[in-house]
Amino acid sequence: MNQYPQPPAPPRRPRRAVWISAVVALVLLISGGFAAWKLDWFSGNGESVSFGKAPSQPQPQPQPPTGPATGTPSPGAPQPTPAPSGDPDVLMPSGPKSDFKQTTKLDDGTVIAKTRLAGAKSGFEGDVWVWAPKEYDDPKYAKSAFPVLIALPGGNGFPANYWSDRSLGLQKAISEGVRAGTSLPFVVIMPVLNPDNKYYYDGSDIPGQPKMGTWIAEDVPDFTRANFRTYKSRDGWAFMGSSSGAFVGMKTLLEHPDKFKAVIASGGEIVPDSPLWKGHQAEMAANNPETLAQKLIDTNGPEVFINFQVGTKESGKDRMLKFQQQYGKGPVKTTIHDIQNGEHNGWHYVRGMKESSLEWVSKVLKGPKPETG
Repeated sequence: MNQYPQPPAPPRRPRRAVWISAVVALVLLISGGFAAWKLDWFSGNGESVSFGKAPSQPQPQPQPPTGPATGTPSPGAPQPTPAPSGDPDVLMPSGPKSDFKQTTKLDDGTVIAKTRLAGAKSGFEGDVWVWAPKEYDDPKYAKSAFPVLIALPGGNGFPANYWSDRSLGLQKAISEGVRAGTSLPFVVIMPVLNPDNKYYYDGSDIPGQPKMGTWIAEDVPDFTRANFRTYKSRDGWAFMGSSSGAFVGMKTLLEHPDKFKAVIASGGEIVPDSPLWKGHQAEMAANNPETLAQKLIDTNGPEVFINFQVGTKESGKDRMLKFQQQYGKGPVKTTIHDIQNGEHNGWHYVRGMKESSLEWVSKVLKGPKPETG
């Protein structure tokens, strides 16, 4: 898979210069560490975070004595939990709640937070970052579900998911789109993509390796349902990803069209290419988006929506066009958005999302419904 370019290693320097540099670096580390500590202290980074306020319920009124003869509940008996109003597709958080810690705060006051998830189905344990828009805490949406965008990084995607870095502007782009009426207020879930920095695991359950396919397709959505108000149906679930993350998002969508509905695949790869597939050709073929798309076409499966993004200064559009020509038919709906002067990086892919793709996916998925009255 493509990775973002890394700077060349610096030339070796004389030992004395290295020693002097080490002393200077130590001083800078101490002062810089103090500055970082002050920044975290005032920013709230590291503090506990909770998402969503429970809807207020009317206070119970005193009741006359009751008992078995009356056929009514006795005082103190558990009362049924009020169901979410309106759409029966709404699923309230199932719990248990995760322990979130703030990692950064955006200018609008929303925060990105991180937690550690032990995947019950995959057996893999890794970090997950989350972000909820301001609308999530708005009282008029307190009983509404929100659409989920699972954001997958390129490169190794470990130990961090770079979409959790505010400098890329993904969350800001969504907020601006909400205000402009071109984007739904997505809850963004950002899991690690791979279990280490050694290999790409293609978001798949490669025999003998950590079950990263189950992690992405099962554990991460289960975690999201445990902590956020979501839709029961696939109409509230989509992926976005770049490079290797685009491949995983597209592959998972085509593999599980009953659970997910759309993907924004930026600068994407089309076929699996992890070296860990060696000796497992049948399993590799089963995880190939081309194979999965053809199976969906042959069975007339549920409609899925793929929006490719590609910069005009990067390669890969030929692969997207080939996929579109061969498999973009029947239930497999494909579009391609060209990012003018775009290169293979997250900043340009976010620009493409602001230009077109956020509005595209917002028309495919369900949005939250405010209470009226």
